Amino acid sequence: MLQARQIECTRGNRRLFRDLSFRLEAKRALRVKGENGTGKTSLLRMAAGLSPIEGGEILWNDTRIAKLGEDYLRDIVFLGHANALKDDLSAVENLRHALALAGMRVAPAELRTALAEQGLAAVADIPVKLLSQGQKRRAALVRLDFSANRALWILDEPFSALDAASVARVEKAVVGHLQVGGMVLFTTHHEVELAGAQVQSVELGVC
Repeated sequence: MLQARQIECTRGNRRLFRDLSFRLEAKRALRVKGENGTGKTSLLRMAAGLSPIEGGEILWNDTRIAKLGEDYLRDIVFLGHANALKDDLSAVENLRHALALAGMRVAPAELRTALAEQGLAAVADIPVKLLSQGQKRRAALVRLDFSANRALWILDEPFSALDAASVARVEKAVVGHLQVGGMVLFTTHHEVELAGAQVQSVELGVC
């Protein structure tokens, strides 16, 4: 279970949100809504333990995530709005590196198979700087194929720059993760169809 209790976020002299609380349990998704600049990405980074919590607390199974440290990070996967791909490395090399940092050793052949399922077989071994934005996003999302054992997925605009077929694949992955007991915290500007899923929402506004 992920729980936020009266958390707040300030950037510069501007408070983005305060007294924000929510609870996310197994088999459920939580969609964070709000206009640009209301703190959606900041909230996801705080939930992922990547940004400090300026007020309140975020707990994982009733323990503060700051106290859990690496134990918490082993339970989550975070995909930010940026693809976090190194331009001079190939998709295969980028994924091997990212998954290794997350404690997962995956053979290149498995990565090429996963990339092929995303329609990226022909570009799996070329520098990602030569890929389109949609191809880069699909390559980054391949990480989800190897994250079934991570209870909490934190996804910032996962549907950005994707075509309809790719959106459908991500929707299917998210629903599948929820069905086996996972949780998903996400933002999106797209209308998505998570058939059969229990989706809560929280909306941020400028204070």
